[in-house]
Amino acid sequence: MHGDGVVVRAIRADEWVRARRLRLEALRDPVAHLAFLDTYETAAAKPDSHWQEWTAGAAEGARERRQFIAETAGGEWVGSVTVLLEWAGTQDPFGGTVKRDQGHVVGVYVRPECRGDGAGVTRALFDAALEWAWGEGMERIRLYAHQDNGRARAFYERYGFATTGSLVNGHEVEYEFAR
Repeated sequence: MHGDGVVVRAIRADEWVRARRLRLEALRDPVAHLAFLDTYETAAAKPDSHWQEWTAGAAEGARERRQFIAETAGGEWVGSVTVLLEWAGTQDPFGGTVKRDQGHVVGVYVRPECRGDGAGVTRALFDAALEWAWGEGMERIRLYAHQDNGRARAFYERYGFATTGSLVNGHEVEYEFAR
């Protein structure tokens, strides 16, 4: 939970329609091309079964990934973040080998009217996501941000993430938060 009437919680498997709607909204954001590896057109064309499976696999109680949403007192979803768990020795999404157990933050989106330090929505989402990943025994949390996505990078650095010096795909800066 967080102040300002926003509750952060894991999604539930039966909320796939709302999860789809928020994802499609995120992919229409003006900086979506910098923030997501997906496009609106590709995501919108996916069948309901994709969204049902994704939501069930990221819902409360799921083991490999967890999606958190920020929900207003009126039930409106205003943001989301997902954490993928990656174990040492497995292959990461970019073809490398994971060196230690880690959480990988993806799919960060907060509605424009809820952005900024004053609202605290992004911080509350990250607090919940990292708390879950640490509770699952992860040694570090990582994420990638496009080098031109200044707003996101500024938040990650304020939150406590540090760049590792690694670039992926020539433009994605790796950040880590280690304990």
